[in-house]
Amino acid sequence: MMLFRSSAAMCGAVVALAISVTVARSEISAAASGDAIVGAASMYNPFRPGWREGGPNTASGERYDPSVWAAAIKTSLRQKFGGVQYGARPKYALVEAVGKKVIVKINDVGPLTPGRIIDLNERTMRHFDPSLQLGVIDDVTVRPLSGDDWIPGPVDGPPRR
Repeated sequence: MMLFRSSAAMCGAVVALAISVTVARSEISAAASGDAIVGAASMYNPFRPGWREGGPNTASGERYDPSVWAAAIKTSLRQKFGGVQYGARPKYALVEAVGKKVIVKINDVGPLTPGRIIDLNERTMRHFDPSLQLGVIDDVTVRPLSGDDWIPGPVDGPPRR
């Protein structure tokens, strides 16, 4: 009898987990507020020697932080993300590449190299390229997310809002 109760409890937990993962994936998909943008991603860090892009302050007014999940989008994509400007509420995007997904805060814009659509900060780039040897990641999909209550970071389970 005890074995039956334990098995039933475990079965219920597995079903609940499967349902929450399915709901999480559909919630992220439903929150996408625009068409996916596909292109290349690179990394920027204005505190590394030799980096020419940007300065220590982002377009949103925040100081560049290599340890958070953040990115800069191409200037021409600014409106697709609802505007990224000084003092405005943060914008978020789902970034997919090399079989991985991450939610990033879009806090900067810039005139990126042609073909690139997003510059990832150091932490985010390490998620996709742990050794930072690639330099550029091709076939990156970026989807703007609606709302301002996302928790940036890897997506491997329920979304973090």
